[in-house]
Amino acid sequence: MKSWTEIKITVNAADIEAASDIANVVVPYGIYIEDYTDLEQTIEDIAHVDLIEEELLSKDRSKAFVHIYLEEDVSPAEAVEFLSERYNAEGIAHEIELLNCAEEDWRNNWKKYFHPTPVGERIMIVPSWYENYDTQGRVALTIDPGLAFGTGNHETTRLCLRMCEKYLKQGDRVLDVGCGSGILGIAALLLGAESAIGVDIDEVAVRTTKANAELNGVSDRLTSIYGSFTEHVEGKFDIVLANIVADAIKFLSKGVSQFMKDDAVYIMSGIIDTRAEEVKAEVSKYFEIIEEHLENGWVCLVAKIRKQNTTNA
Repeated sequence: MKSWTEIKITVNAADIEAASDIANVVVPYGIYIEDYTDLEQTIEDIAHVDLIEEELLSKDRSKAFVHIYLEEDVSPAEAVEFLSERYNAEGIAHEIELLNCAEEDWRNNWKKYFHPTPVGERIMIVPSWYENYDTQGRVALTIDPGLAFGTGNHETTRLCLRMCEKYLKQGDRVLDVGCGSGILGIAALLLGAESAIGVDIDEVAVRTTKANAELNGVSDRLTSIYGSFTEHVEGKFDIVLANIVADAIKFLSKGVSQFMKDDAVYIMSGIIDTRAEEVKAEVSKYFEIIEEHLENGWVCLVAKIRKQNTTNA
């Protein structure tokens, strides 16, 4: 029988829709929402009664709650770090609680579910505690899970890695926006990139990226930056990676091209399929989408800068 870990997220009621969208990146199932903002109207619409229990009427209408249920092979620490990072990025005030989960239990037990995993055609994701393993002729990318989002197990990360593998050229310069664990920038360097910059607004993510870069012997070529990439990054890049949430990708679309070379590739992931069309509509204002991939409800887009039409009328 499986055991589950519950994460309870408390946000202001006005932020519940955005908060639940972000929670879907952690797990696209096993989620339910508590929102009592329109309690009376909801009861009337569904049950057509006006008699409501006092306990429900006493609920705090200013707050709403997202409940997430994680399977036993998912690290709660990674999920919490990801949620905190993304909520901070969106300016969503929040509290996160881990329920029915003793820290010593998952810290000692969950690692048994994380094994070397092939991704794409050339990469093997390897947990940092593995010493003897068969890389199957692939490039070994050593990762220490549980500190920041990005172990290679989630569809959003795998899709990004596959597209990076496809489009990366020897000597490329790479920018990873929202670097999390640093897995994408590190992979790019192991595949032949000359240099990479990882930027994140979460300090834990930046520290984790640095630690993982050390594990993989690429710390001399990977720069980790805390803060907004528009304020701290200079120059132009051959590949820009953004494994973040839909709203952040929409927001970045207008300005990210100034950091891209004319023939650069922009790889976007972390887009839940129900929001893919609106993201594509915004991205298409500035880019030509050249590939689109769907895996288990998650969408990855690949785009190039839209060329200006210089033909005379």
